[in-house]
Amino acid sequence: MCGIVGYIGTRQAPGICLAGLRRLEYRGYDSAGIAVVNDGALDVRKVVGKLDNMEELLKSEPLIGSVGIGHTRWATHGKPSVENSHPHLSTDGKIAVVHNGIIENYQELREQLTAEGYVFKSQTDTEVMAHLVQKHYQGDLRKAVCDAVGDLQGAFAFGVICADDPDKLVAVRRFSPLVVGIGEGENYIASDMGAIRQETDKVYVIDDDEVALLTADGIELTDLNLNPIQRDVFVIPWPADAAEKGGHKHFMHKEIHEQPDAIRNCLAGRLSSADALVKLEGLNMTAEEIKGLHKVVFTACGTAYHAGLVGRFLMEKLARIPSEADLAAELRSRDPVVLDNTLCVVISQSGETADTLVALRDMKAKGARVVSVLNVVDSSIARESDGVVYIQAGPEIGVASTKAFTLQIFTMMLMALHFAEVRGEADPELLKAMKTDMLRAPELVQTLLDREDDIRAIAEKHAARPNSLYLGRGVNLPSAMEGALKLKEISYIHAEGYSAGEMKHGPIALVEPNLFTVAVAVEGEVLEKMIGNIMEIKARSGPVVAVATDGDTQIVGTGVDPSADPSDVAAQPNDMIWVPPTHELVSPVTVAVPLQLLAYHIADIRGEHIDQPRN
Repeated sequence: MCGIVGYIGTRQAPGICLAGLRRLEYRGYDSAGIAVVNDGALDVRKVVGKLDNMEELLKSEPLIGSVGIGHTRWATHGKPSVENSHPHLSTDGKIAVVHNGIIENYQELREQLTAEGYVFKSQTDTEVMAHLVQKHYQGDLRKAVCDAVGDLQGAFAFGVICADDPDKLVAVRRFSPLVVGIGEGENYIASDMGAIRQETDKVYVIDDDEVALLTADGIELTDLNLNPIQRDVFVIPWPADAAEKGGHKHFMHKEIHEQPDAIRNCLAGRLSSADALVKLEGLNMTAEEIKGLHKVVFTACGTAYHAGLVGRFLMEKLARIPSEADLAAELRSRDPVVLDNTLCVVISQSGETADTLVALRDMKAKGARVVSVLNVVDSSIARESDGVVYIQAGPEIGVASTKAFTLQIFTMMLMALHFAEVRGEADPELLKAMKTDMLRAPELVQTLLDREDDIRAIAEKHAARPNSLYLGRGVNLPSAMEGALKLKEISYIHAEGYSAGEMKHGPIALVEPNLFTVAVAVEGEVLEKMIGNIMEIKARSGPVVAVATDGDTQIVGTGVDPSADPSDVAAQPNDMIWVPPTHELVSPVTVAVPLQLLAYHIADIRGEHIDQPRN
């Protein structure tokens, strides 16, 4: 994915575009570019690498113009290079285009346009749009954009400016996110609200095949046939400084520390006491519909998929509904059988995840009811779902998801509890115990954050090791998988998340002194089995970092061989990450936070670009 911004008004566009791109850099950072209209011509600056390079270029070669568009790229077609960076220009140099998405039929369009005499200078799919707009342009930029879009297949959000139409900025979308910011004497476009929140808190959220014509004085929304569209103004619910680091070294660190407040926001209005029933606004399901469910399918990508695995475990354990969890990219491939009264729970932080959106549409086409669990309000997935439960995490800027994951699993717990209460399938005392600990979760997470120095000390001990293994069982198998994902994503240490029960079936061959194992061994029904796994690892001189419950007296010495050479790992106590006592079915929340901190500090010690991982 990429990030696009645009500005039209009376101020200088380059600085506003650069500031917006800074807040979109999580969407891509292998190259960047800005184009403005200046004195009847287009002026463009492009760089390879991060936005610091663009800032330096603008100091030596400044841009001047009050109409501009900008782009930060994550390469899909063509390697990172100045030629492949956006904005792309038409053959006559009068049209500039920025794009987020993929044009699926670009190859045939490229061949057609080349035969017609248009000259391509990049390997990208986006450049066809610049030439198509030139081809259709007859003095009306908006109409030319609409006609060009009619030739396209795929997903896109475009920002377009024209040297011959210098008082207009046109934007259009299909499947890729786009918002239009509303100012006074100035207006904006962006891939998400955070990019322009410093400038305005009022936006239009643009839907598929809708076009926005921006001038300094107003905004017109139409469909591709130029029929007017009326759209309510959306007021961004978080403050302007929510997308800033607030004194933290990285956004990831800030977002880890925001989790106590985020959990309070997620609880508000949903769970007030251990004796109260869970309320989920936006679910849009009656008690009868919940009781009639035959199957629940959870689908998502990446970190959100791990939250879905927790959801699957809890939905079967508590509500006794047969449940599955599928990677969204794989769900379509297996052509799943959808029974009557099937619920599909779609999980996404942004609400724009392409594979997840495709899975949603496939499941709806097969007759499933779709409820999405999202963070971003009024996103594409939200608009196409039958019900939406928001996790209330606030903006997440760091590429490696932290608070969104924790809030996703917390929302999975609320949903499973609600379904269990409606269906009457679970022991009321079990549900009450879970709710008691869920209400304590903000304080429990704060306790974990207060122990950060201890986790950094463990990180310093293992940061130089090239490999790691994360083990868990039961409801905390997804915790191990997510912990491994976080570590590999930001530190580039090879990490694998495995079921501890699978250790004997291959992974144990990897254990040696230069591979550290993180074992999730909190209090619960799988603890004794986890202790057995730790003993197997220590017996093979494998270093162990154990996540264990406060007061546990077994694990620190589990597998330690006092007779071994003191330099042998087998003779050394296990490194301990302590978590407060909580019900095992709530423990994924308290396990998630220290594993996030462990990954963060290992990456920080190694000097990696934490908020913007490579590739």
